[in-house]
Amino acid sequence: MRSSKSESGFIVKFLRNSVLILLLIVLISIVYNFNNRQATTETALMSEAVSSKDFKGVFIRDEKVITFSGNGVLSYNVADGGKVGTDTVIAEVYPDDAQIGRNRAINRLEKELAILKKIQNPGTLESAQPSSLSENISQSYRSLIYSRDMQDYSKLRDDMENLLVQMSTYQIITKQVSGFEQQINDINAELAELKTESIEPVELVKSNQPSYFVSYCDGYETELNPNKLDEITIAEINSITDRRSDENTIVGKIINGYSWYLAGVVDNSRKEYAVGNYVQIKFDSSDETFDAVITDVRDEGSLEQCIIIINCSQFNYDLVQHRAEQCKIIKGKYNGLKVPRESIRFDDIEEDIYDELGNKTGSVVTNYKGVRILKGEQVVFKKIDVIYEGSDYVLSKVHDDDSGYLALYDDIIIEGDENGR
Repeated sequence: MRSSKSESGFIVKFLRNSVLILLLIVLISIVYNFNNRQATTETALMSEAVSSKDFKGVFIRDEKVITFSGNGVLSYNVADGGKVGTDTVIAEVYPDDAQIGRNRAINRLEKELAILKKIQNPGTLESAQPSSLSENISQSYRSLIYSRDMQDYSKLRDDMENLLVQMSTYQIITKQVSGFEQQINDINAELAELKTESIEPVELVKSNQPSYFVSYCDGYETELNPNKLDEITIAEINSITDRRSDENTIVGKIINGYSWYLAGVVDNSRKEYAVGNYVQIKFDSSDETFDAVITDVRDEGSLEQCIIIINCSQFNYDLVQHRAEQCKIIKGKYNGLKVPRESIRFDDIEEDIYDELGNKTGSVVTNYKGVRILKGEQVVFKKIDVIYEGSDYVLSKVHDDDSGYLALYDDIIIEGDENGR
């Protein structure tokens, strides 16, 4: 009898323990699956993107080669990119480099003399006051720093001269120095000696029309002309190199007008570029960005290689130093909510239709592109308005007035099952 009770108790304990173990296993399984099915999310934050492409750009301008006899050495009076008028002396020709060195010394001394005479001017000294001069010095210094930062070198030279005049004047009126008469006399004596040794140029090179000047040629001047834009090919663009002619009769070239063209080959398979689009161009050789417009886009059978012609009306030294160089075409800068591409979904949304008086007339179902977000414990579909597409993300426009769109700080679901969990 006792043996029967003992066996019965053992069976009850065994069953009870088995049930407890099974319950524990089920509980562990539920917790494990819950944690592993928890959605991975990413917070929607503002981001900036630039739509741009790198390519080889070829400059096309209305150019005319300027030559001389080739007898002697050239002394240029106009810097690259400088504007010239009709009969402007572009360069002077001398028998050797010695006279060019003397001319440079004369120009330097004459500039120094002009500054010293300006400082010594009685009218300047009589009207100058230490307090106002001190304020002007500070202002000129700030202007100089600004011109340096903006790389406006023409303005920078003027600012340096103004600062020098003001500081030297301040030294005189505060009795730190008595004057600069001795320096003026020394410069005059040196100038007189240099001018007695100077000779006249044996040849003058002049411009025959208003234009811009560049002090080199590369052999493409007649080949790459705005009148031949329709004829340029992909093979021709790819073959053009940045080179300079070494012919001893070449002075340089003049460029008619300040408008120029840039030709390149880009991938336009997504039809990002079209005639009339306003873009910006950034060159490897310059810190500046130039505004331009697309005037032609054409292909030779494949949109992956399209000829693009861009026109620009800005002109400076940097833009005439190369025939071909690496550059970047910037179509736009975009600000929006960053959305991982893998999180994008599509959903049908039923929307009410209203008439002009605000009366509901029906409804329509529209398939929208969007994402699923976690809102507390709920999964909610939010529409997105794509304004930029990157390789693994898109930017969505912010719609503060419509709660149906993705908003700042929403938790975007990246991974999970069909319901977002």
